[in-house]
Amino acid sequence: MVSKLQFGMVGGGEGAFIGPVHRMAAEMDGLATLVCGAFSAAPEKSVASGVARYGLPAERCYGTYEEMFAAEARSAPGEGMDFVIIATPNHLHVPIAMAALRAGFHVVCDKPLALNLDEAQLLSTVLAETDRQFALTHNYTGYPMIREAQQLVRAGVLGSIRRVDCRYLQGWLSSELGDHKQASWRTDPARSGAAGAFGDIGTHAHNLVRFVTELEISELCADLTTFIPGRQLEDDGNVLLRFANGARGTIAASQIALGKENDLSLGVYGELASLEWEQQDANSLIIRYADRPLEVRRSGGPGIGASAHSAGRLPPGHPEGYLEAFAEIYRNFCLGLLGKPGALPIPGIEDGIAGMRFVQQVVASAQGGGQWVPWD
Repeated sequence: MVSKLQFGMVGGGEGAFIGPVHRMAAEMDGLATLVCGAFSAAPEKSVASGVARYGLPAERCYGTYEEMFAAEARSAPGEGMDFVIIATPNHLHVPIAMAALRAGFHVVCDKPLALNLDEAQLLSTVLAETDRQFALTHNYTGYPMIREAQQLVRAGVLGSIRRVDCRYLQGWLSSELGDHKQASWRTDPARSGAAGAFGDIGTHAHNLVRFVTELEISELCADLTTFIPGRQLEDDGNVLLRFANGARGTIAASQIALGKENDLSLGVYGELASLEWEQQDANSLIIRYADRPLEVRRSGGPGIGASAHSAGRLPPGHPEGYLEAFAEIYRNFCLGLLGKPGALPIPGIEDGIAGMRFVQQVVASAQGGGQWVPWD
């Protein structure tokens, strides 16, 4: 049996933030190693990035992803890549993923899943025709205390949920950044999709709400704003939520909240207790009760459940952060592919479809003047 997987990457070349993050996360637990890639749409940049940035031999750095899939599929068993990471702008996710699946490779894709809901559903159909595995890197679900929050909700500690609030605030787009590589594609509807802030980080907030509470949205009402003149997509917004169980909620996403770095927080309020979590203190989960003092559970500390314990890597008091949470997605994905025990559920194709439906309905509501729109 194979003890270590080999993976390739599409995207993530020079100037890209997320490529090295994927690489470090995928290799953190010693279950996989980067062996090849098509790192840029420009063939010469792809080779240069692969050699200089990732330390790969030039012959495993391809000019196009089609070339890489064809070459790696011809490799002898155990010598070619087993799965591919897609770390490109959104408009390329589905074409690359479909080509990879049809070439016989498993896929890990950056979020959001697609350019729009139709693309996402098409990819789901193609995936269903294969025996390949697919993961979506909603990496915040990998935090141990988010796993703990999910388990407490499932166990009924909060009782019936009445309210959910999630916000994701950044400030890096609070001014016009010109030809900044990361800003240019995220504010371009042809490459990002119909939403800006809500496509980029609002989908993370929605996924976090969905993962922890497992509640289904019945309808929503959105207010989106573009503050920077000339920008084509929204850079700030607020969404009101109504859930199928009668609960209410909000999701706020902004990239013009000046001074905010990566402020992601979640509050879940039930009839018996509530939960509060902030990514900037990710090792802590606050539980508040009506009739006794609040409780703070800590990653790796006493009293946490099996899911949170499994997701942790370090003893109490040793902070675990963004990279470790990201690596949790890869650890469970690789454990599943290797047939090893202990793999926890991770975001997949259905989560990606739900995220694209969320974006579609948020934009529809905002374009309709903030009217309530049904989930389906």
